[in-house]
Amino acid sequence: MADIPDLIRQARLAQQRARAAYSGYPVGVAVLGTSGNVYPGCNIESSAYPTTMCAERVAIFGAIASGEGGFKALVVISENGSTPCGACHGVIHEQCGEIPNYLVGNDDQPPKMYATLELLAYPFDCHGP
Repeated sequence: MADIPDLIRQARLAQQRARAAYSGYPVGVAVLGTSGNVYPGCNIESSAYPTTMCAERVAIFGAIASGEGGFKALVVISENGSTPCGACHGVIHEQCGEIPNYLVGNDDQPPKMYATLELLAYPFDCHGP
């Protein structure tokens, strides 16, 4: 089973594959499934900007498409260790649930860990509060 340093390593590899020609802000993600499998993701930008896909959604959707049934942890690596965007927060909440989210910058600082609901305290839920 992958541990957090391994997830960070895999997210860094994914970040190197990012296609961030427009923003210049490559992001890498590794999401750990309950199966023990790790799924990478990187941001992929398009000149038709609404069709751009964030690294978090690439990783989560790829995991689901591969048959993953649940999630244990998520690592996001960016230049400054930023949080995911609002759309990704919503997907993380709905698809992954309350898991640890590790945010890592391109420096040597230790990862910061946040629970899903710390990042998105009041997520949309069509089933009500």
